[in-house]
Amino acid sequence: MEIIDAIILGIVQGLTEFLPVSSSGHLELGKAILGDASIPEDSLLFTVVVHFATALSTLVVFRKDVFELFAGLFQFKWNEETKFSLKIILSMVPAACIGLYFEDTMEGLFSGNVLLVGFMLIITALLLYLADKARESEKKVTFLNAFVIGISQAIAILPGISRSGATISTSVLLGIDKTKAARFSFLMVVPLILGKMGKDILGGEIDYQNEQLITMGAGFLAAFIAGLVACTWMIQLVKNSKLRYFAIYCFVIGLIAIAFGLST
Repeated sequence: MEIIDAIILGIVQGLTEFLPVSSSGHLELGKAILGDASIPEDSLLFTVVVHFATALSTLVVFRKDVFELFAGLFQFKWNEETKFSLKIILSMVPAACIGLYFEDTMEGLFSGNVLLVGFMLIITALLLYLADKARESEKKVTFLNAFVIGISQAIAILPGISRSGATISTSVLLGIDKTKAARFSFLMVVPLILGKMGKDILGGEIDYQNEQLITMGAGFLAAFIAGLVACTWMIQLVKNSKLRYFAIYCFVIGLIAIAFGLST
């Protein structure tokens, strides 16, 4: 992978992470279009690195929320901050289990499988369309809701299934307020990505001496900057826009991906 390609893909990741259109799916499509021939492990590694970059941008944008959560936890009281933090932890369980026990299988899916991405994007479109039909409410996230949303996040490991789209759609279908759903969705992924990076570093799976370090760094920086820009104004777009528009977009891109996959 060339540095320019890494920067382009990093920007794609940063811009699509906070919209319900599947950043991982767009990354796989981008790799296919740019002719990336990385082996599955390296391709997944790049995906994890740029996701780590947008996780950091999320921490920057939500720094006040994160600080309040930690402050509440260290008060050792059964308060709203403690409950919210435990719900975040609970939501991590399904995806963490998939990552621990099916990592090799997941790596094989991150190898430019455009057909899979196309079909998964159409599923994302269906989820967004159904969520758009749900009624508005003021319901908060419960512990049971958190676990169910976590299952959606685990399924969204598949490239083409939008993580934010799946989790926000599931939340809305459960009757949760869209604003609360968006906040929970963006915060729940941060510990997972940080945990994945920590696991890879401690396990020696990330080699900082290899020739791809500069390329990975370029992609990381591009994704971080694009994520900062996107997170500040696209979150409002997700909250206020009709999900059907994103559904139409995912459906069209899904059809294009399927056509592209069948023609190659």
